[in-house]
Amino acid sequence: MCSLHDSIFTTQSSDSIREELSTRPQFLILVAVHDDSVVGYKIGYQDRKSRFYSWLGGVYPEYRSQGIASELMLKQHEWCKGQEYTVVRTQTKNKWRSMLILNLRHGFDIVGTYTDEKGEPKIILEKRL
Repeated sequence: MCSLHDSIFTTQSSDSIREELSTRPQFLILVAVHDDSVVGYKIGYQDRKSRFYSWLGGVYPEYRSQGIASELMLKQHEWCKGQEYTVVRTQTKNKWRSMLILNLRHGFDIVGTYTDEKGEPKIILEKRL
């Protein structure tokens, strides 16, 4: 999973995942595997009592457009319902349009925007479970 993360998020070390999750009361890591290799993943954590933050995810380019990201998202939302979360929140950037479109197709609403520390606009999305 770390090599996949590092290939997608080139400015964020996979070590930061461990650091971030160590401060969270509850988290979930899902992986998609093909021939004993991780080809996709989705990570999220509790950020409020009834809200789950879908933080990171990705699929290797050669495995995209096969429904892997959708399946990981559906599994994450099923788990969240079982944990009694009522909302899933995520953020993305316009440059990651496939992720934005995926979220919209799965029932997320745009609830806000802000500019990050690099000056790039970010889109905040939420889905009621």
